[in-house]
Formats: sequence, structure tokens, C-alpha cells
Amino acid sequence: MAGEFALIDKYFARPTPSAVLGPGDDCALVQPTPGRQLAVTTDMLVAGTHFLPDTNPRNLGWKALAVNLSDLAAMGATPRWVTLAGALPAVDEAWIAAFADGFFACAREYSVDVIGGDTTKGPLNVCITALGEVEPGRALRRDGAQVGDQIWVSGRPGLAALGLAHLQGKVALPEPWPRLCVAALEKPRPRVALGQALLGIASAAIDVSDGLLADLGHICERSGCAAAVKLVQLPHLPKGETYDADLRRIALECQVAGGDDYELCFTAPGALSLDIARIAARLELPLWHIGEIVAGPAGEVTVYDPDAQPVSFDRHGYDHFAA
Repeated sequence: MAGEFALIDKYFARPTPSAVLGPGDDCALVQPTPGRQLAVTTDMLVAGTHFLPDTNPRNLGWKALAVNLSDLAAMGATPRWVTLAGALPAVDEAWIAAFADGFFACAREYSVDVIGGDTTKGPLNVCITALGEVEPGRALRRDGAQVGDQIWVSGRPGLAALGLAHLQGKVALPEPWPRLCVAALEKPRPRVALGQALLGIASAAIDVSDGLLADLGHICERSGCAAAVKLVQLPHLPKGETYDADLRRIALECQVAGGDDYELCFTAPGALSLDIARIAARLELPLWHIGEIVAGPAGEVTVYDPDAQPVSFDRHGYDHFAA
């Protein structure tokens, strides 16, 4: 059976042309582009919490990297380098090979080099640190939203949570939703190009990882304002007369609070809505105007029905330590 360093050399040692010194020493050495700031993020994925233990390892490899690149996308940063650390309960070379295949497929697509990491024995989890670059003063942040700004979201938040509910047998999705939702859950697409396109346009941004309302609330909290979201302007999910009331209810709950989507939620002045429409067309990515930033208690997010009446939800997003 291969040891730790043999496994690393066999599956994770790849060329790192953008690094001064890649894996193999006590530290990697990188040279940031002159005049750029570094954006740094770390995410951990734990079996049973962030993914089902029987998740396809290739998909897991992709997702483990994608969720970190999503954080860089939310800042408008260009991904450059990543490190990978993981714990494995046992050596399963077929599983490791598939994981590495998915991980490096994502790395190639988004032009990042894997410059180091660590392995150990323990409960299955993966921890990644990603580094990107952005021009000084240009990064998209959470604290720039202004009263009167429009609120936008990319893609279709809720698909990933519906995919999880489907895999857990909590909901029976009609075709073609099972394939679309499970793909959204297991192979998210970090919106790197969108984040870069929004530089100079968005006033604030965040990636939707814990739930649309919860993450929008983080923007509002940091910006000292509130948000009004219009139910009828949310992206379309399974609904209508052909679907039962339980499915419509679950779909809506997944949409506003499910999380794991890794879409971008952002705010921008209404005068820039045409620019945003052009970005949507150029990237072939739906961007939805779902509400407005309003005066109110910092962090408060209210959803309104078509009659302008507030709609309450039991939760706004995922909290690892909630009772």
C-alpha cells in the first residue's frame, strides 16, 4: 500500500508554471502580479455535513475546488493558486484517483495551479485555500450596498438544495429536474467571469453558499441597510398546476434558504441595469433582478408576495451551529 508521500507524488504532484516554487519544499513560493492585491479564502468540506459519504469522488474533487473559487469570484478576483489538505479514513487509490481527476479538471478550467497541501488519516474531509488577484480598490465587497440599489442574483438558486432533497428521498422531482438539480449540487460552476465583469458595476457582492436570504442579509449587515425581495421576481423552479403543493413549498424554501448554490448575489444602482443585461447576454448566464436595498435595520431581509404583503420563512439559510 502506498504511503503518504507516494500518494501525493502519484496523484497530486503536477506542474505549477505560475509558481516560483511548487510542491516539494516546506513552503511554496509565488510572485503576485505587480500592483495587484491578493485575495485569500479557505473552505472545508466534511463528509456528512457538506457532502454525502457516497458522493461520486470525481464530482467531489471538482466541487471541493469550485466552492473556493466561488469566494474569489464574489470578490471579482482572478484565481491563481490553491493548496489542498485532506483527511482520509483509509487509502483507497481508486477513490483518490477519481477525486484528483475531478479536482484537476476544475483547476485546468479556471487556470489555477495546485502549489501544496497535506494529507493525514482521519474522518473524510477536504480543506482548500485559494489565492487570487485583484486591482487595489476594485474588489467587490459586502459593505458597499446603498439604499435604492437593485438586488440581483445569477443562475437559479435552490437547485442544489432540491438536488440534495431528491437524493435524500425527501422530494420526488418531475423530469428534467432531478438531473439538473443533482448536477447543481455536485458540480457547481463558480461565477468567476461574472465577478470580473461586475468590477466597477456592482456596489456589493457575495456568493450564495448558506442560502439566498442569509447571504443577502450579510451584505445588508455589512452595509448598514435592509433588503426587500419580491417573490414574483425570483428565478423559476418547479411549480405550477402539474406539481403538488408540497413540492412548490419545498422548492420555494430551497430557493430562499437552501444554500450550496455558489451563485452570486449582488447589488448595483438601477442606472446600470442595462450594463447588467449586457453582461448576462455576453456570458449567456441569467441574471435576475429580485428586489431593492431599502432603509431599515442592518441585516433585515423581507420577502413580499404579489400583494406587497410580507412572507415569513422558518429559516433564511444554513447555520452549522444552530440548535
